[in-house]
Amino acid sequence: MDSSDPTTIIVVIVDAPPAHRNARLGTVLCWLAVVPTALWAAARLLGLDRGPLVQALAFTPYVAGVSVLVLALALALRRWWPAALAALAAVALLGTVAPRALASPQPATAGPTVRLLTANLLAGAGDARTLVELVRRHQIDVLTVQEFTPDAQGALDQLGLATLLPHRQLNPVIGTAGSGLYSRWPITDGGVRRNRGGWGFTQAYATVSVPGGPPVRVESAHPSAPYALDQVGAWRADLTAQPPATPDGGLRILAGDFNATVDHSPLRALLRSGYVDAADATGEGLTGTWGPYDGDLIPPVTIDHVLVDHRIAVHSVQVFALPGSDHRPVQATLRLPLP
Repeated sequence: MDSSDPTTIIVVIVDAPPAHRNARLGTVLCWLAVVPTALWAAARLLGLDRGPLVQALAFTPYVAGVSVLVLALALALRRWWPAALAALAAVALLGTVAPRALASPQPATAGPTVRLLTANLLAGAGDARTLVELVRRHQIDVLTVQEFTPDAQGALDQLGLATLLPHRQLNPVIGTAGSGLYSRWPITDGGVRRNRGGWGFTQAYATVSVPGGPPVRVESAHPSAPYALDQVGAWRADLTAQPPATPDGGLRILAGDFNATVDHSPLRALLRSGYVDAADATGEGLTGTWGPYDGDLIPPVTIDHVLVDHRIAVHSVQVFALPGSDHRPVQATLRLPLP
């Protein structure tokens, strides 16, 4: 078109101001930070622990902490819609995690005290001397062990465990499938149950006759681990098959390596049958029991538990180091109701 033509149109392209570009970038960054925490909160609340989410959800307490930082970021940048979603996610995640750090009221009980200790021995590699010393120092009445081997049994007996806890239901196995239950007091109706998972973990159980108290059914729990995607089904089946509480019957305690945290729906379902997580009851529910203790670069998570009948009072929970094992033993001091 000729420039002398009065209808000539001149188009000028003006770049967006830097401030506008920065504002858009801030909004995008906010959404990129907020959306993952919101999706995590939804997965946790809806019990969507399937596939790779099973392992991921074990780290929910860490994501709860991150969700507060994400909310602070959105508020600092004054991105109100991302901030609203971040606030919902933070409230949901903190609402599921924070109660574990708060002690809850316990039932009034007047029966005898039972000191229980549970320990995963990592295919028998856990230091036997340390374990026996824990039993002796803390006057343990009942001990449950997982990944219990013939060599571990021999070492524990040689160091005096047979004298401290003479009553036993044991299933030592080379490798990781073994299980054991030791007691200061006589036991009856003992046996061993095998889980269906790929490793075939076993669970020793027996009824402990507590002097001055009601009998208590104690089982050394060890469901399958969800270490690979093709093991998630076995993990869920093993947790579902754990003996439920019997609120209208005898007292039960499950103690061991559950390979699950309370952020996993199958464990929460087991708790709803009438159990109480002893660590949660005393405000110790965020204390890690597995992860970096054998040198792996894994943040601590809480997969070892003492689940007790809701009629049993939990006075204290402690977690100890056990050289040679990737788990930390958990000790619970319990008070039984009267018979």
